[in-house]
Amino acid sequence: MSLQEEIIAQLGVKPIIDPEEEIRNSVDFLKAYLRKHPFLKSYVLGISGGQDSTLAGRLAQLAVEEMRAETGDDSYRFIAVRLPYGVQADEDDAQKALAFIQPDVSLTVNIKESADAMTRAVETTGAKVSDFNKGNIKARSRMIAQYALAGSYSGAVIGTDHAAENVTAFFTKFGDGGADILPLYRLNKRQGKQLLAALGADPALYEKVPTADLEEEKPGIADEVALGVTYNEIDDYLEGKSVSTQAKETIESWWHKGQHKRHLPITVFDEFWK
Repeated sequence: MSLQEEIIAQLGVKPIIDPEEEIRNSVDFLKAYLRKHPFLKSYVLGISGGQDSTLAGRLAQLAVEEMRAETGDDSYRFIAVRLPYGVQADEDDAQKALAFIQPDVSLTVNIKESADAMTRAVETTGAKVSDFNKGNIKARSRMIAQYALAGSYSGAVIGTDHAAENVTAFFTKFGDGGADILPLYRLNKRQGKQLLAALGADPALYEKVPTADLEEEKPGIADEVALGVTYNEIDDYLEGKSVSTQAKETIESWWHKGQHKRHLPITVFDEFWK
């Protein structure tokens, strides 16, 4: 089995999907988690205005609406939270996403003060916090806020990790990579777009250039520029298609470099070091 085949099998990516079926699978998955953990009454998700959080947010809202209808328990809620660092340049996109999602609860937690405070606290030790490192502090600050809200609302935190993000490890460990449940896992980027189209989303919500927007020295840098490979190439790779040698090498290099992000903390019982 080639590495490409191993990755596809591990991430569970299908070469062709039925968007309606995958919507149903994700909604049922989110509902099943709530049923298995009856003390949970909500889902919490940070809404950035990008494709992934827009899709995961709408799926979560559908899931809690069905839970209310099926159980008669009106306490089930989806909490969407804006997590800006100061003033976000893409705030208009986030508001469009929220209008589409129609969350039960919409909140805002500005993480600038906490992220800046942590950066200053670390630098008092004499360590230099790079712009890239501070971007990770921002991502982790956002996850702290989401878990704090989940604690207040008896909730679980939704993550937006999907196959095209996972294969490149394009997420912050214990930041946006830290969550309780991943309803988009198995989908690549273009398949996520198919689900949003089937859900009736405005194309502007999933046709914008994807960006993590964590680095102040590179504001709005596109994911594809940072990765050195396009999402079309990543999606083709994950669907088992042939891609250029350069794209293949880039994707597989990211896969190897990001392995440490894909597992729980290592123990003495793990085989990797023996």
